[in-house]
Parts: sequence; structure tokens; C-alpha cells
Amino acid sequence: MKAVSSRGFDGDKLLTITCVVIPLVALALFFLYPMYIVFIRSITLPDGGLGLQNYIETLSSTGFWRATRHSMLMGLTTMVFSVLFGFIIALGLHRCSFKGKWLIRAVIILPLLAPSLVQALGLIFLLGRNGVINRFFGLELDIYGFWGLTIANTLYALPQVVMIISASLVLLDQRLYEAAEIMGAKPLRQFRDLTLPAIYYAVLNAAFVVFIITITDFGNAAVIGGDYSVLATEIYTQVIGLRNFNMGAVVGIMLLLPTVISYYIERKAMQRQQGKTSTNIQPFVPKFMPYRDIPMAIACYLIIGAILAVIGIVVYASFVKLWPYNFDFTFKHFDITLAGGYSSLWITIAISLGAAIGGTFLIFILAFGLLRLPQKLSQALQVLAAMPAAVPGIVLGLAYILTFNSTSTPLHVLYGTAILIAAINFYHYHTQAFLTVMTGFRQFPAALEEASSTLGAGLGRTAISVIVPFIAPMLVSVFFFLFMRSMVTLSAVIFLTTPQLDVAAVTIMRLDDAGLTSQAAAFSTCVMAVVCLSLGIMKLILSMQSKNKVGAA
Repeated sequence: MKAVSSRGFDGDKLLTITCVVIPLVALALFFLYPMYIVFIRSITLPDGGLGLQNYIETLSSTGFWRATRHSMLMGLTTMVFSVLFGFIIALGLHRCSFKGKWLIRAVIILPLLAPSLVQALGLIFLLGRNGVINRFFGLELDIYGFWGLTIANTLYALPQVVMIISASLVLLDQRLYEAAEIMGAKPLRQFRDLTLPAIYYAVLNAAFVVFIITITDFGNAAVIGGDYSVLATEIYTQVIGLRNFNMGAVVGIMLLLPTVISYYIERKAMQRQQGKTSTNIQPFVPKFMPYRDIPMAIACYLIIGAILAVIGIVVYASFVKLWPYNFDFTFKHFDITLAGGYSSLWITIAISLGAAIGGTFLIFILAFGLLRLPQKLSQALQVLAAMPAAVPGIVLGLAYILTFNSTSTPLHVLYGTAILIAAINFYHYHTQAFLTVMTGFRQFPAALEEASSTLGAGLGRTAISVIVPFIAPMLVSVFFFLFMRSMVTLSAVIFLTTPQLDVAAVTIMRLDDAGLTSQAAAFSTCVMAVVCLSLGIMKLILSMQSKNKVGAA
């Protein structure tokens, strides 16, 4: 290690500081400052002064309280159904023995590969006024409103619940159940005394994640919500419909409060769950029990059947000549000329690549620098880096339009550019990407870095030649995560698109608003195809990396 000069920093220290400062400056410009502007605009009065009159006016509005009541009721109902169905699927995958689990795993992730409004589109094709179920059975079900929105959000949030609870179930040790069986505990007693206490915090974590997702989602509410107003659509109405930016900021702050509280509780639950994690776990291998496994298999297949039906009907409808009267096969709906045609799809791909490349680089250098700072400072900055997860996408989008659409700041030059949309897509999912890369760095053996330093390599050379190859799978996962989420996100970018710069999810919403539902389905199919292709490429790259490591060993 080079000696530190008394006149300044050595190269390694300068590199560490640079790696921390650049991402933090970007975080301040594209997250902290916009959120500060939202707060300021929420207390800005029409005469330019500051005060709480906007809050008083909003809190005395029946429309606000109606939207709040609707959001809370829908969020809690969705939370109950999502956790229940996700719990069943997670138990089926990890605690039951039946065939076809690969199909369940494949289908359960489909909602993550599509814009959120695809669930709403699918329900309209199935249960809408001209839906196949209504027409086939001669029913008059009205899917618009509370129940349609609840079902759409339940399907949208279900993958998150399954992943969270599954991550907890795989940590349960087979030996505990063997010991319980030797002591004469029946399967039901084992489930009550071993499984449920062990996954309690995971279930609690999943519940609050669902609540955050559903009360802040805009896509499903915009398509199938009907007259059932929620806080996300209330913000959109205030900003786009009434051009009342200050009131929109107030509603945004009010929506932020339950989200922050839920996020705090969810983080605490996750920390408690992680505190119970042990090493040297013997994986649980379930034995076939007909009275348990057959009902669980049926339940799992019914749940994924609903997901497959809702998303599959969107793909099917995109190839139908005239829904629901002529089911002849056609490609005509893919000939999209309105709403800019396919230009928004190519723009979205380019923006998503930019968000993935730039985001992965910034996350890497931030994690690289933080782990070389003093522990207390590093922990404080890690908390700051995790803050974006507590801000709903539509509130962050509101913050961006209030900040970057103002000529009073030089940042105005970014408004209406692809760079700004790429930035909001990255910071919308900043926390998940950051935590993933930090996990990779914590798994990195310190001995490798010490060996590299002993051989005379500087910190920069060590990072490129030693650290990057070791955590490459994490970086690949983060890159494709940012790309795929940027392809399908709607709520964060809804305020930032312009006639010259549109994105795929907004195009789908506009096609649906124009009554071109089949073309909206066709465009959704194209977006899902791109995301599925990227997922396949990611799995191929990770598989190749895994084989290379095995070969090197």
C-alpha cells in the first residue's frame, strides 16, 4: 500500500471519495432536491407566500377523503388476498410435493414482465361489458371500480409476496422437522409451531410491500378504476386535469405519509427476519402426502390459472380480428399508426438501456466507495441511498415535473429529454439495485483484495480485475432488473412524456383511452416480448458465468 502524502490524498483515497461523491451528487440532484421542491410547492400559496392553506383546503375536501378512503380500503383488501394467495403458492412450492412446479414458477413472474395496466386490460377482455365471460354466460358483471381494481392489483402484487415468503421458507432447516417428527409432532403441529413463527416477519414484510405497491399504483387505477377515485389518480387529476400543481404536491405529500410508515415497518420486519437467519442449513425435502399435496396443488394451479388467463387473453386479443365478434386470426392490430406508432417502443428500449447502464455503474461505484469509508459514515450514507424505496413512483414523477419544468433552475434543460426519463426510472428502483450490489460486495473475500494489494495493484486495478469479475452475476442481475423495470413502469414517467418523447406504457394507456383496446393489447404484447427476451438473455449470461466459474475451479 502506498504511503499517504502529508500534502494530500493518495490515489486510492481520491478514488474512494470520487466513487462516493459522484453518485451522491446525482442522488441529491435527482432525488433529494426534487422531493424538497414537492414539499415547498405544497406550502406555496397562490400569492407566492408560504403557509398551510393548501393543506387546510385539501383536508377539508370531500374528494380527497373519498380518494383516501378508497385507497386504504382497496390497499387493505388487496393486501389480504395477495398475502393469502402468495402464502399458498409459496407453501406449495417449498413445503409440498407435486409435479409441475416449474410451470408455477414460470407463470408467477409474468405480472412483473408487463406494465401494471396489463392486468386491468386482461380483466376487461375477460369480465368487461364485451368480455368473453359476460358474453358466454349471458352475465352483466361490472368489472370497473373497486373489485376490478382490487383483482388487478392482487395479481400484480402476487409475485412480490411469493418471492418474499419463499425466501423465508428456504431458510427453514430440515433437521428441525425431523426432530419434531421423532418427538411425535403431527404435520399440522409442525406447521403451527415451526413454520408459522419462522416466517411471521416475512408475511408481515410481504403485507406491507403489497400495501405500498397497491395504494401508489396508477396504471390499473387509470384503466379499470372507473369512478372509484384513489390517491394516485387524484394526483394525476390535480396536475394534468386541473393544472393545480400546488394541490397535486399536497396530495403527493399526503400519499407519502402512509407509504413511509409502511416502508419503515416493512424494513423493521425484514431486519428481524434477517436476524433469525442461520448458516449450514439443510434444505427441506417434502414427502408426498395426498391429503395435503393434492389440495395445495389444485389451489396453486387455480391461482396461476387466473394470472395466465388475464395476461394470456391480452396476447390472444391482439391477434383477434374484431373483439369480441370475429375471432379470426390477424396481425392488423400490430399496424399501429396512432399515438406515434412504435417510436415509443424504440425510445423506451433506448431509455431503459441508458437507465440500466448508467444505473449499474453508479450503484457499483457507490457501493465500492461506501465499504471503504468509516463504518458510521458508511451506514448513514447507506440509509440515504435506500430512501428512494419509500417514495411512490407517481410522487417522484410529480417531483420531477415540478423541479425540471421550472425555468428558475438550470436543470430545466433536462425537461423533455430521454436523460430525465432514464434518471427517474433509475432512482425509482435505486434502492433494490443498491441493496443487491451491496449484498454482492459483502460476499467478496477480503483476502482477494489484500492479495491484489500485496502484488502492487492499486485500488482501481483491483476493482476492475478482481472485484468486478467476482460480483459480475450481481451486476448482470441489476442491469437487467433496471432494464426490465424501466420498460414497464408507468406511474413514475406519466408526467414526463411529451408529444415528441413518449414511452411504451403511456402509449398503451393512450391507445386504451382512445378506445383502441385491441391495439393496446398488441402494443402490450410487444413490450412483454421485449422484456421476456431480456429475461432469457439474462438467464443465459448468468448460466455462462456459472459454468465459467465451475470450469475455472
